[in-house]
Amino acid sequence: MSYRFDHAAQIVPDIGEAVSWYRDTLPGVRVLYQDESWAFIDACGVKLAFVLCHQPLQHPNHLAWRVDSVELERLAAKYGKEIKLHRDNTRSFYLEAPGSQWIEIISTEGSSYEKLYVAA
Repeated sequence: MSYRFDHAAQIVPDIGEAVSWYRDTLPGVRVLYQDESWAFIDACGVKLAFVLCHQPLQHPNHLAWRVDSVELERLAAKYGKEIKLHRDNTRSFYLEAPGSQWIEIISTEGSSYEKLYVAA
């Protein structure tokens, strides 16, 4: 069973502004994906996701750990969570950690995410 840190996500009021700020502030930032509703960047070897503030229940501020599909299913059953399918075919669920911090458990197997971002 392998757990790998995958990304941190932050709710922002403006996706373009967040991406521009990181690109202007940190050297070598690569935009992995960007549209009007979310963006994904590689900032000096750390993947960051930005989501709009009007979607906090869909994607809260969180830290994400990547697991395989078997482990995702096992953990979802253990915690009584429903696994959600995302538009890039990743599957995940969220757990609330102490201090109202959110953790995403995500599987990227067979997704466009895995092909594009896991090796990024």
